[in-house]
Amino acid sequence: MQRAENAENAQRSNLDEPDAEPSPLSPEPLRTTRTGEPKETKHRAQRVKEKAYEKTPERFKNASSFQVRLRTGIVYISLNIVCILASNFTTMIILAATAAVCAGEFYYMLRSDAKMPNEAIGVVGAAAFPVAVYFWGMRGIVVVTIGLLLAVTIWYVYWLRARMSDVGVCVFGAFYTGLQLSGLLVIRMSYLELDVANIWGGVLVLVIFASIWFNDAGAYVFGSKFGKHKLAPRTSPNKSWEGFIAGLLVSMAFWCILLVVPGVQISVWQCLLFGLICGLTSVLGDLCESRIKRSVGFKDSGTIMPGHGGLFDRCDSLMPTAVAAALLLFGFGCLPQPI
Repeated sequence: MQRAENAENAQRSNLDEPDAEPSPLSPEPLRTTRTGEPKETKHRAQRVKEKAYEKTPERFKNASSFQVRLRTGIVYISLNIVCILASNFTTMIILAATAAVCAGEFYYMLRSDAKMPNEAIGVVGAAAFPVAVYFWGMRGIVVVTIGLLLAVTIWYVYWLRARMSDVGVCVFGAFYTGLQLSGLLVIRMSYLELDVANIWGGVLVLVIFASIWFNDAGAYVFGSKFGKHKLAPRTSPNKSWEGFIAGLLVSMAFWCILLVVPGVQISVWQCLLFGLICGLTSVLGDLCESRIKRSVGFKDSGTIMPGHGGLFDRCDSLMPTAVAAALLLFGFGCLPQPI
């Protein structure tokens, strides 16, 4: 009798115990639809990544993130060096293409923020600035500006869904990318008025490029080791005041290279001043793009550069620095006045 009671109590205790948790190694139960068919549980983004991985060449599948970034960076830097040193025409081509891609990525990000800019007008306007500067000089900027404003006005009048915010985004994107990058072409073409080899105009543009890269490198190296005070916690949490100051010092020192570039009438104090101002505009451009990406929830502006993100990510510091460098070099009489 006692054995029967013990068996009955054991059976009740087993019924009262909750079901054991499944082992983490056990396969996930197959989900089915109402009709009994198996239900696909993979997210759409995961399926896209798997398809892209299948199409990726074998030599890139096992490449580390650093290797991918390195290869992309080598191609990007080499292409810019060749085009900028070759001639004014190739410089115009590379700047127009860069402006068009950056403008497209800019509009793509803003569309996710319920903005509806006319991407066709904006991209064409951005690419038209360097082209117009090449053919008509500084007057080309006026021509493109008038044409851009007229095109946007006509679009706003006849497309009733357009809002003033869409018009502002459309115009701002073209000016922020195409107009600012045109400053580099103005500097490159200024050597037509000098009795020196035209290649030195390309060298001067590359010095501006390199000053931005050295500024970023100095800020990253010093800030990663000694950075304690955040520069812009909400916009760019990884930047520190220590790295920011180190980057400015590196930029100021690097701009002294202009003392040996033929055709540039510049003094030491001007090199230091220009390096300081261009270092500030470089960081400002970086923070501006970070602010845009955070407001729309984007990590990268695009995917055109594997390992780096979008082209706008790589040119964010260059755009305001190009305008600042042009204004400083021409404003202080270091280069002949542009036509």
